[in-house]
Amino acid sequence: MMHAQAVSPAMAGSVPALSLKNVGKSYGTGAEPIWAVRDFSLDVANGEFISIIGPSGCGKSTLFNIIGGFFNRYDGDVVVHGKSDPGARRTIGSVFQEESTFAWRTAIENVMFPLEALGIPKPERIERARDTLALVGLEGFENHYPAAMSGGMRQRVSIARTLVVRPQILLMDEPFAALDEQTRILLGDKVLQIQQQLKQTTVLITHNLTEAVLLSDRVVIMTYRPGRIKRIVDIDLPHPRTSDIITTDRFGQLVGTIWADLRDESNRGMK
Repeated sequence: MMHAQAVSPAMAGSVPALSLKNVGKSYGTGAEPIWAVRDFSLDVANGEFISIIGPSGCGKSTLFNIIGGFFNRYDGDVVVHGKSDPGARRTIGSVFQEESTFAWRTAIENVMFPLEALGIPKPERIERARDTLALVGLEGFENHYPAAMSGGMRQRVSIARTLVVRPQILLMDEPFAALDEQTRILLGDKVLQIQQQLKQTTVLITHNLTEAVLLSDRVVIMTYRPGRIKRIVDIDLPHPRTSDIITTDRFGQLVGTIWADLRDESNRGMK
């Protein structure tokens, strides 16, 4: 089902995990500032998986930085579990597009890094890091260095490093963009499995239609700059869900629906 409402039916009578209220960000100091994102409002329910997709230049990365708390100045409000103070953002864990493992640390040392910063005792750090590496399917690779791992494995280490502190909201900015299509689909299966196991609220910024439909409960389609919500598409595919669903007619219909809107906005950008 397609609709323009920014509220999930799952949120009836409950406080959203994440609420964006008339969020906007402009650049430039001249008489005509360039708006990257403008009047963007969206509620995300607890445990919901949302993908935000749009043409190049629509402000997706700007939105990521606003949600993650990496910008100090922007319009509107970001409310996390009913709180708008900056401290509320500490419950958000971010995974970036760039490969971010530390080359001089083994996989388990990479994952332990944020726990060290929190002052967690070493025995607990090791146990939590091992458990989280197993969660992302890297059991047995604890002592491998990034150079000995594939791109997909390194990205799983990055995801594990974020998950080890058990963030209430997982925010990802095109984390699989550098991977080949087969690897990103298989890694999508792993992300779905983790999200369903942890029941974690997840927001994914992506430009990949297959990825968005495979992983999401709802897909938010952005307009070309300034980035606003053009349409929200409910992904009415059954759970539990795996990449096997890609071959179904309904999956193809949903991809086609989203592409029609995305193509129109991309053409606007080309002009």
